[in-house]
Amino acid sequence: MKAETEARPASPSGDARPARGKRGRKAGRPGGPLAAVTFLAPGLTYLIVLLLVPLALVLSYTVFQRGRFGGVVYEFTTENFTRLFDPLYLDVVGSSLKIAGLTTLIALALGYPTAYLIAQLPQKWKTIALIAIVLPFWTNFIIRVYAWIILLSGPGLVNSGLKALGLGPFELLYNQGTIVTGLLYSYLPLMVLPLYATIEKLDPQLREASANLGASAFTTFRKVTLPLTVPGVLTGCLFVFVPSFGNFVIPEMLGGGKTVMVGNLIRTEFLKARDWPFGSTLALALVAVLIVLLVVQAWAARRA
Repeated sequence: MKAETEARPASPSGDARPARGKRGRKAGRPGGPLAAVTFLAPGLTYLIVLLLVPLALVLSYTVFQRGRFGGVVYEFTTENFTRLFDPLYLDVVGSSLKIAGLTTLIALALGYPTAYLIAQLPQKWKTIALIAIVLPFWTNFIIRVYAWIILLSGPGLVNSGLKALGLGPFELLYNQGTIVTGLLYSYLPLMVLPLYATIEKLDPQLREASANLGASAFTTFRKVTLPLTVPGVLTGCLFVFVPSFGNFVIPEMLGGGKTVMVGNLIRTEFLKARDWPFGSTLALALVAVLIVLLVVQAWAARRA
């Protein structure tokens, strides 16, 4: 034993420590390339099969022609991109932008104070409030839209109440206001949750310091709270605007098909007109708009 101890190299501090060989160095590494591939394979497979492959198919169809009876004729053309700038389709895009933008602004106006109030609640009530916010998502989307039809129809609950007050009935269904209402109801939680997450992380000492320096509550909100929550505002606006811009179920059901949005147009081209190349071009244009919005949101969040 004494000979073995003497054979061990001494550390600079005088302690006898065993030398670490290659096996010892490898033992401290968390797996290797094989482990990384094993963990990434399910997610990468999901993205490739359900995102990249369909997107590649849509991209390829944009340069082909529609068949006489529908489908795809594999002859090269750029006509599909030219048709995008037809005034008829530009009007649809403009209408979609207006409805989605209005929905986003109203969601921000309602969602910000809601998220702010939830962040000020005790922990017990925060949990209850957050459950109440996400509770509608536990119900099927179509059922929730049908519920609005029942509420806003001629003999529905809203008109019955207005009639009892001598104020109705009114035609509440099948207009742009109803579409905005349905979109707002469906996507308002997507505005509240990121705002709440941002406000919750704010250091309360910053607001206390502002108050101690003589700032009013409004000045503290304008110069301290609001600038620090800009990333949450941008994220919430993106989460509401993107699905509102491409939605086709709510305009069809609550708008009665009178208001055509981009989602309705894409669905019509694929399923009714059977013009897959032009439908693919519209879908690709929608994806391009969303990518631009994501880039703008990331840039603005970095500068905030």
